[in-house]
Amino acid sequence: MRLNLVEAGDGPPVILLHGLFGSAQNWGAVQRHLAARHRVLALDLRNHGASGRSHAMDYPAMAADVAETMRAMGAAPAAVVGHSMGGKVAMALALAEPALVARLVVVDIAPIPYPPALRPYVAAMQAIPLRSGLTRRDADAALAAAVPEPGIRAFLVQNLRMQDDPPRWRLGIDEIAAAMPVLEDFPDLAGRYEGPALVINGERSSYIQPDSHPRFEALFPAARFATVPGVGHWVHAESPSGFLALIGPFLD
Repeated sequence: MRLNLVEAGDGPPVILLHGLFGSAQNWGAVQRHLAARHRVLALDLRNHGASGRSHAMDYPAMAADVAETMRAMGAAPAAVVGHSMGGKVAMALALAEPALVARLVVVDIAPIPYPPALRPYVAAMQAIPLRSGLTRRDADAALAAAVPEPGIRAFLVQNLRMQDDPPRWRLGIDEIAAAMPVLEDFPDLAGRYEGPALVINGERSSYIQPDSHPRFEALFPAARFATVPGVGHWVHAESPSGFLALIGPFLD
């Protein structure tokens, strides 16, 4: 699947991959900064944003989408930066087609299975009645029981196209719901990626634990580890400057 993207800048190519429920637009400030020195392509992964919908949503399939899009855009090899689910896609791409990945940045995710903590979010999103007259406040209220954090609710609700009547999701929400067991896992892929790799975690996030470092090192033997202080899982959104201070020199 060729993916929708937002492109900016000139120079060595950089691919940006968002997390679950996200889109290319999540990288706005980071993309604008990197575009001063790089050709930066922020992609909508399948079932997200303006990219196509598919019931197949495993990591090899999503990595193949990224590879197809990179080749179509003449943007290979490239540095590939992925956050959360996008980090797993980036790792799958580096393992499957290492020649396409000049260097790898994985943001606050490990190549391991995770518990089904986000399934209630998906179920609550599916349960919102998409009727004429629905407001963002209505949608926020409908999510409150399953998603107590106001910031996360706002992030989820931004995926509603309120200009449509009735509103509709920018996400393939049913496809995502069906794929959650696959998305929580990470496939057992052959090979290793020997190129430069930077693994970044948020200091207040629990997504990357020290006991996952050996798994990184087995698959990505050149991996280096770094922490952005004072932030949680949405590292690049919570501290763009701290995030850029780490990836800027690595990409250059």
